[in-house]
Amino acid sequence: MTPLSRALLPWLIIAALFALAPLVFSSDFALTTMSLICVNAIFALSFNILLGQTGLLSFGHAVYFGLGGYVAIHALNAAHGSLPLPVFPLIGGLGGLFFGVLFGLVASRRGGIVFSMISLGLGELVSSSSFILRTFFGGEEGITANRTKAAAFFGLKFGPQIEMYYLTASWCLLAMIAIRALTATPLGKIWNAARENPERVEFVGYRPETLRFYAFVFAAGFAGVAGGLSALNFEIMNAQQLGAQQSGLVLLMAYVGGVGHFFGPALGAAIITYLQSKLSDLTDVWQLYFGLMFIGVVMLAPGGLAGWIAMHIEAARRGELARLAPSYAAVAPAIALICVGVTLTIELAHRLFAGSPGDSAVLTLGSLDLDATTVKPWLAAFALLIAGGAGLGWAWPKVRMAWGAATPAAPAVKAAAAPAAKAPAA
Repeated sequence: MTPLSRALLPWLIIAALFALAPLVFSSDFALTTMSLICVNAIFALSFNILLGQTGLLSFGHAVYFGLGGYVAIHALNAAHGSLPLPVFPLIGGLGGLFFGVLFGLVASRRGGIVFSMISLGLGELVSSSSFILRTFFGGEEGITANRTKAAAFFGLKFGPQIEMYYLTASWCLLAMIAIRALTATPLGKIWNAARENPERVEFVGYRPETLRFYAFVFAAGFAGVAGGLSALNFEIMNAQQLGAQQSGLVLLMAYVGGVGHFFGPALGAAIITYLQSKLSDLTDVWQLYFGLMFIGVVMLAPGGLAGWIAMHIEAARRGELARLAPSYAAVAPAIALICVGVTLTIELAHRLFAGSPGDSAVLTLGSLDLDATTVKPWLAAFALLIAGGAGLGWAWPKVRMAWGAATPAAPAVKAAAAPAAKAPAA
């Protein structure tokens, strides 16, 4: 396989998946969810320009997602059908770029925790302003538009969700290619160097503030593209899209997917978006499960799901997966018991303490009705947790030993063992 074909193969696979997905998942719910996955994938990858590439943790990245969406939806209303719909995500990206330049002049002056606090302050500033500047933000109701009013694009008006999905998927593929190309440039490599050692980068002639500014601006621009696509997809933009909850969501996507791998944030966006759509229909405390997932990934898999997958691909390449299978078989039942016990405890506590007066305290699981005011369901939940914890304590050392045996040892330093060179005779 030539280097060119090797480089093109992942993108051809992704393009094929985007094209064929509606043939398998054709319901309106599936198309809407897949469109949202594409939007969030761009959003998460734009965030990773800051966090994964440059080492900048932002608590207000949703500002540029939301402002890009507002610019796009205002442009759609102002165009009066003179522009085709595929142009407006680019307008949203330019809006995000503009505000990235404006706020980046302040935020990029410092790195580390100071940058994080500045980004949080800017996010709160814009979020609070959204209820004051009603002409631009529309107040609590937001700004609405009709995407079918845009000019036709090769006969397409993008009214059906299937057409909107293909538009979103096309923009997602283009944005992913552009971000990948950007991170492969010398600028992207210098971002990595500034992330690891900003003092050394400054010593060789690059200003860390300038590098942070460029990363901030590019990240804001791609976030604006995602916001523009979101505005077109839902035909509304409101203040919730630029608030702290949205900023926390993109942070969750990036960390769960894995900030150390390019496709990690996109993988996290797909998983979190799907779970958000499903869990919100099953339980009122779905955000609590997301928090527990975040804690679990940070503690047990710091490299995210992409890092976990990469470890197993490397183990498979060395033929070591068979060595890991028995330890996984031992630890899987314990993890399952813990998950069931945690879920049962959370749902019982929600029924008992968080319900409104008059709400039923009975938790229905299939054909079982568990009354949260009685003792037996709580005893069952605690028994599952204790059994799972004991099983995990017994099985987890086996997993560590299996990985220790499957991972090749570092090459020994042989210089100390080598015989000393004899000094030349005088």
